[in-house]
Amino acid sequence: MGEIIAVCVSARKGERKKDVGEGLLIKGEGLQGDAHAGFAHRQVSLLAMESIEKMRAKGLQVGPGDFAENLTTRNIELVSLPIGTRLQAGPEAILRVTQIGKECHDRCAIYALAGDCVMPREGIFTEVLKGGRIKSGDSLQPRPSYRFAVVTVSDKGAAGQREDRSGPLLGELLLPWGDIERSVLLPDEKAALVKELKRLVEEGMDAIFTSGGTGLSPRDITPEATLEVIEKPVPGIAEAMRRESYAATPRAMLSRAAAGISGKTLIVNLPGSPKAVRECFSVLEPVLDHALETLTGRGGECGTA
Repeated sequence: MGEIIAVCVSARKGERKKDVGEGLLIKGEGLQGDAHAGFAHRQVSLLAMESIEKMRAKGLQVGPGDFAENLTTRNIELVSLPIGTRLQAGPEAILRVTQIGKECHDRCAIYALAGDCVMPREGIFTEVLKGGRIKSGDSLQPRPSYRFAVVTVSDKGAAGQREDRSGPLLGELLLPWGDIERSVLLPDEKAALVKELKRLVEEGMDAIFTSGGTGLSPRDITPEATLEVIEKPVPGIAEAMRRESYAATPRAMLSRAAAGISGKTLIVNLPGSPKAVRECFSVLEPVLDHALETLTGRGGECGTA
């Protein structure tokens, strides 16, 4: 298993970073207090201690942070990670690899001394998908990336009379776990939804999230369509979402949302409003890893070098 052995920051770009032992990774920004935070897709840089030791073998007195990396690692072959790989950093944070190496426009002081520098070849860059605290000694390991589909069910949305805001929100919320491969907007028509859900299951989606059509309106048919497709119900998901939502509004008891499994695909009904989607997803979030790992058998499949 890979390990973070140093957490490094600098107040200015173009200078060596100092190992501060711990820090806070901020979603979409980077390492708090570091000059490179917020730098587009290169929010957090990583370099292996094994790479630094190559420079030590050339006689240089260098250590963590001297190559301006944010995280110094051990026992994980960073340069072999494909672009897009998600990395679990400590117990909370999730990074995604965005770049391997970089072009060195200005020769640094280390290059001037040794005639070589490992960072342009062996350093990698990541973006922060999910924030959290990290410290020296935390684990760093690749995590599975799942295939998702989002189906928004709305007559007005399908007719172009209302903007779909819940679908894009789900894409953002699910980013730490995987990418939205299919995003569909359908009217409240049961036959069309059943057909679409079956098609997405056949395409091998790991999970399908629907938004809308779970209430008492005569046109609300999402639960009925879902129950026609699933083979095994998972009632605890919808029960937990209703219970938590009831604390915010008694109207939550009127939700008829369902959840279950078809083949190896998890299907979950969520409400139509962005606010309710966010609230309900926060209930599902703590168990999503376990659910997907159990269904797909991909938990722990990613090894480290």
